[in-house]
Amino acid sequence: MRRTLSTLVIALVVAVMVLPQVPATAQEKVQITLWHMEQPPHRVERIQTLIDEFNAANPGIEVKQEPQNWGEIYTKAPAAVAAGNAPELLFAIPDFTPILKDLGAVQPVEDFVAELDAAHKFYPAAVAQYTYEGHTWAVPLYNMAHSLWYRKSVFEAAGVEVPTTWDEWLAVTEKLTTGEQYGIGLPANKNLYTDQTVYDLMINAGADEIYNPDGSLRFNNPATVEAYDMYSKLYKFSPPDSPNWAWGEAEACFANRTCASILQFTVITTYDTQAEGDPADLGVAPIPYKEGVENPGTIAYVNAVMILTDDPAKIEAAKKFISFILEPENYGRFLNMEPGLFLPVTEDGAVAESFWNDPLVVKYKEQVEIMVQNSTTGRLFGFTGGNTFPSIAAISAQNLLAQTLQMVVIDGMSPADAVAEGQQLMEEAIED
Repeated sequence: MRRTLSTLVIALVVAVMVLPQVPATAQEKVQITLWHMEQPPHRVERIQTLIDEFNAANPGIEVKQEPQNWGEIYTKAPAAVAAGNAPELLFAIPDFTPILKDLGAVQPVEDFVAELDAAHKFYPAAVAQYTYEGHTWAVPLYNMAHSLWYRKSVFEAAGVEVPTTWDEWLAVTEKLTTGEQYGIGLPANKNLYTDQTVYDLMINAGADEIYNPDGSLRFNNPATVEAYDMYSKLYKFSPPDSPNWAWGEAEACFANRTCASILQFTVITTYDTQAEGDPADLGVAPIPYKEGVENPGTIAYVNAVMILTDDPAKIEAAKKFISFILEPENYGRFLNMEPGLFLPVTEDGAVAESFWNDPLVVKYKEQVEIMVQNSTTGRLFGFTGGNTFPSIAAISAQNLLAQTLQMVVIDGMSPADAVAEGQQLMEEAIED
């Protein structure tokens, strides 16, 4: 009996010795936290679906999302970096990235972007907005571009055509303004949405360059003054609560027919769920331009994702997740967390079946195609003319384009005086 027991013990010891030795660390999942500012529940749900699929396919990695909001992220993210509890991944727009880059938190990703480019072909302009000081600081994910949204039937009933020039735009907007309807909805809040709509007019006045080539500011120039003057003229035909608006209020104004037109990235979702939902009546067009301007266009934001960790294992896990998102079979579903808003930044994404087969994109295919076309003329303040000036982050963080507008439409300053004051505020922001 003793011999049998001894034999069994020896056999067990030998068996354990020959089993493959699994390091303890291999059993621990690599934890990745993603911060993004896509707060609407349906967007969060779509991102979670993709995260769940990724986690299931990669049992050694666990990605979790923590939605944030644009109203707080400019202060919250730097505070998280300083406290040592920043997320590993953070969605960003070009003028937000330099803030964290200057804190030393952002990992350069040019080699990774080159790998992704070989597989998917980024549009060069998408990468350019994040490339400066010898590195690329974020991986482009999706584009967003403003357009002029209107109802075809409303324009037809008023006997007006879709405007292409500023003179036409002002006349059409005035004619569309009646006792029950405002010709246009324009924000005047001190926020990013107002920055965006102001810059739409700056582009179409020929004032898209805020900087001189040497990095000095050229905001205070006649073309900028003309843009603010035109905004103030259009603003007379906007609802009285416009100073309180963000993006949602503008969409609601259009959906409930209070506003005959608005400048917005998209209205498709709200129009489909809160208005008539008739694609044949929904119009979208390029933003009108000042006569004589050679290069009209629209504001466009290439949204990207930054890597904020220097832990090698976390970096590799983060890259794996980003690669998963950009695969065509996943990428269209990612873009369509808000169908008709987020536009592709890769060539294979632009033709991906997963993008074009979404039911809402199918329904509003004509509008989405026009949006994609409008996005090709997109640009962003501080990231134009082949130059990138990271100091624009200080200007954007304080919404100084919007503050300058408030001087005109709320405080009653002349556009020329307000623009001069705006440049001074910008110079002070950069110096600080």
